[in-house]
Amino acid sequence: MRKFITALVVIPLGLIFIIFAVANRHWVTVSFDPFNSITPAIAVTLPLFVVIIASAILGVIAGGAATWVRQRRWRRAARQHEADARQARAELTDLRAAAVPSRGDAQRLPAPAQIGFYGSAGRDKQGATL
Repeated sequence: MRKFITALVVIPLGLIFIIFAVANRHWVTVSFDPFNSITPAIAVTLPLFVVIIASAILGVIAGGAATWVRQRRWRRAARQHEADARQARAELTDLRAAAVPSRGDAQRLPAPAQIGFYGSAGRDKQGATL
C-alpha cells in the first residue's frame, strides 16, 4: 500500500518536472556581479529549468534550516523533560521497591467508602445532579 501511494505521488511529480524542463530548456545567464551587467565578472549560463529548480531546492533547505534553528528551545525543553521523567521513574521504582517489604496485613489502609464518583452528594463541580 505504501509503495502504491509513493508511486501515486512520485510519478505525477516526475512528469511535472519533465514537462517543466522541456518547456524551459532555453539558456539563461545568471550574473553574480551587481556592478557590471554587460560583462559580469562572475556569471553562469544554465538552462532556465535548472536555475528555477535549484532556487526552489535552496529555498527549501534555507527554510528547513531556519525552522530547525528556531525550534532549538523546544528541543532543549523536550530533552530536559525527558531527563526529569527518567529521574522520576527511577525514584518511583526505588520507592516501590522500598515499600514492598514493609507492607504487611496490619499496615494496610482501609478501602475508601463508596460515596460516588463526584462525592457523597452525587453532584459535579458545578452543582448539577448526576
